[in-house]
Amino acid sequence: MRLMGATGTVVIGATLLVAGCAMTGPRSTGPAAVAEIAPTKGNTAKGTVKFTQAGSRVHVEANLSGLAPGAHGFHVHEKGDCSADDATSAGGHFNPGGKPHGNPASADHHAGDMPALDADANGNAHLDADLDSVSIEGGAADLVGKAVIVHKDPDDYKTQPTGNSGARVGCGVIRKVG
Repeated sequence: MRLMGATGTVVIGATLLVAGCAMTGPRSTGPAAVAEIAPTKGNTAKGTVKFTQAGSRVHVEANLSGLAPGAHGFHVHEKGDCSADDATSAGGHFNPGGKPHGNPASADHHAGDMPALDADANGNAHLDADLDSVSIEGGAADLVGKAVIVHKDPDDYKTQPTGNSGARVGCGVIRKVG
């Protein structure tokens, strides 16, 4: 008994290809926001950080270049203002809940604390993570209108209130998409 001919194979192959693309695509089709990271004076950090609402969490995907190899602190800051040469105009870490600075994997941390960026030998970094205690759908924990800051040094997740992450090497304002 013949189950399928050449035409059936093509249809099934195309169906599997479409299903595979759906599984590797974005985690959510909810509201989205983006920050275009530009370097601060004397630095070369640049790239894109995309935020997508995924239920009660926000999915963040960052792609950056122009970094020194190694770990870099990576935070949302309270003001959507990158106008100062050193990005100090973005203020401190976004912290509507009044929590201590800490590792985003722990219960107590600033809403703006994100996992560290890890740049490869060529200065490129990619981050794909989910954040809790923030939103892009309004409310006190809304990220829209805040700034994303890339720091020169790794975050120790202990030193208050900044994690001892050093100078700000890149900054971008988070803007709603669509």
